[in-house]
Amino acid sequence: MIPIAPIAAPAEPSISYRYVTVDHVRIFYREAGSKTSPTIVLLHGFPSSSHMYRNLIPLLAPHYHIIAPDYPGFGNSDMPSRTTFAYTFDHLAAVMTDFLDAINTRRFALYMQDFGGPVGLRIAAAHPSWISGLIVQNANAYQDGLLIKTPEMEAFWKDRAAEAPVRGLLTLDAVKFQYLHGALDPEKISPDAYDSDYAFVERPGAKDIQLDLLYDYQNNFPKYGEWQAYFRAHQPPTLIVWGENDPFFSVAGANGYRHDLKNAEFHFFPTGHFALEEYCGEIAGYIDAFQERLTK
Repeated sequence: MIPIAPIAAPAEPSISYRYVTVDHVRIFYREAGSKTSPTIVLLHGFPSSSHMYRNLIPLLAPHYHIIAPDYPGFGNSDMPSRTTFAYTFDHLAAVMTDFLDAINTRRFALYMQDFGGPVGLRIAAAHPSWISGLIVQNANAYQDGLLIKTPEMEAFWKDRAAEAPVRGLLTLDAVKFQYLHGALDPEKISPDAYDSDYAFVERPGAKDIQLDLLYDYQNNFPKYGEWQAYFRAHQPPTLIVWGENDPFFSVAGANGYRHDLKNAEFHFFPTGHFALEEYCGEIAGYIDAFQERLTK
């Protein structure tokens, strides 16, 4: 018998799954690519984790150093008790700042989706020298297009006890809705995505943590002026990639960035809130071209 050589699988970058303790909280993060390459930090949204970048990381890692953490209370990071840890966006941003400092990451492009916006823009405004560029995917910094401002959310923000309708955002059907609504082809969305998110949400105490953050979301709005001032003063190179059928952050939210960023680049996709689920390859291509321009 003539021996047959095995078919070689396509080479994939090695991804490491690491932990570091920051402010008494063990933070999980995914890391890939050479540390000598330009760094991109990926900040996830609600109710997700760094798992949302599972398909993007292998596409970027051959040319970039990738860091994708989970916030406290999300994914594989520690979930400290609400009695000892304040679940606010100010606090998440402070922990993520200390996380980046702990792993010696102080110059990077910052990818922000959903909750990643208020976490990341707090970091960027406080440490503008750390930021080589911004990549914004369905994350608002303007009042424009804030479809999340529903009567139920506004009632909740006025009275923390009015949480029943908002708690409905933490059911499996609601998590699936975030992934499937507006998708060009819902059958292309892997159930692994929303099932993984919901498994973390179902942990004891996790829903109350998410409600704390949803309640605190209103405290992002007064920060918008500060972030817009950062845009005007520093003009960070910015790439906007946006799912145009997002039920929470409309295209108007993306176009808001035009007010203050003179040279921002915009790309819209016929999909929903989690645009990477359908357009990961295209978005990776735009990121690669954007990063190449940053290094010239």
